[in-house]
Amino acid sequence: MNGGETLDFEIRPNPAPVSAAERSALLTNPGFGRIFTDHMVTVRYAEGKGWYDARVEARAPIPMDPATAVLHYAQEIFEGLKAYRAADGGVTLFRPDANAGRFQQSAARMAMAPVPQQLFLDALSELIRVDRDWVPSDPEGSLYLRPFQYASEVFLGVKPSSEYLFLVIASPVGSYFKGGVKPVSVWVSRDYTRAAPGGTGAAKCGGNYAASLVAQAEAIEHGCDQVVFLDAVEQHYVDELGGMNVFYVFDDGSLLTPPLTGTILPGITRESVLRLAADQGMTVREEPYSYEQWQADARSGRLREAFACGTAAVITPIGVVRDRDGEFTIADGTAGKVTMDLRESLVGIQRGTAADPHGWVHRVL
Repeated sequence: MNGGETLDFEIRPNPAPVSAAERSALLTNPGFGRIFTDHMVTVRYAEGKGWYDARVEARAPIPMDPATAVLHYAQEIFEGLKAYRAADGGVTLFRPDANAGRFQQSAARMAMAPVPQQLFLDALSELIRVDRDWVPSDPEGSLYLRPFQYASEVFLGVKPSSEYLFLVIASPVGSYFKGGVKPVSVWVSRDYTRAAPGGTGAAKCGGNYAASLVAQAEAIEHGCDQVVFLDAVEQHYVDELGGMNVFYVFDDGSLLTPPLTGTILPGITRESVLRLAADQGMTVREEPYSYEQWQADARSGRLREAFACGTAAVITPIGVVRDRDGEFTIADGTAGKVTMDLRESLVGIQRGTAADPHGWVHRVL
């Protein structure tokens, strides 16, 4: 079937897969994003034809003409999610439908052909079925999935591409935190912003991350783990970190996160945290929060905890905040109880060790 919601995938097994012994050795300490499975998904799109030629094939370099549109005009989007080994040996995904929806929203903002939701989900499932042995059995490990799409038309002209390539690759990963979860330090950027109103801040496109790298490098130069971006208009309100959303826990038990106004990525972990916190009876607020107020609330004790969240690390406590004028510590710089309780709840649902009241876990195998 061509161009519809679903396609039949042609399976082309890798003729030279990694041996079982070598795979086992690699999975002992996979790190993050350095090791890849034997296969990948490719699906093509052409204007007037739709999506077609869906395959699971050997992971290999992608031939690319020097005039391929993505190299010149950056029409590119991606997603990130994890597959987990279930207690019975099966494999599950956490909220893949939400990733499919955000992928379509990113495509719309970047003037790209949207991948139908069912095709997106099928692509994930087909790759997992073929490479299921790459899903770590270690309770701290997972299989990181990277769906992405780019403009593949060979054409030097400023217009939306008429051809696209959609791919999914997979990488087994270990625990993000070696030796336990530790609070991170963050650098507040005064010279760079991540996104402006009307821009691409809400789209998960590579350009947003490329623009953040110089600020991230600045953070590292100042001894910090991550960068915090302020709004582009007033340079006053907190937007998000370089690759994570941010939350604040106050002395009255309430939880606050900056609102989605088009400059912040609508994180799936962010939305999950909001729902879990509400389930636990917390007052949840999505409101603007200024950097100056952050400083004042931390110093007065009104702010008890702060944390960042995203797919890779799930939930990360923030201990120290630094800028060119100095620094301040949140509480005593340790991971707070609310932060760790929310993390434990979310990780438990993702890994199938806790109840899943919202039906977030999707069984693949």
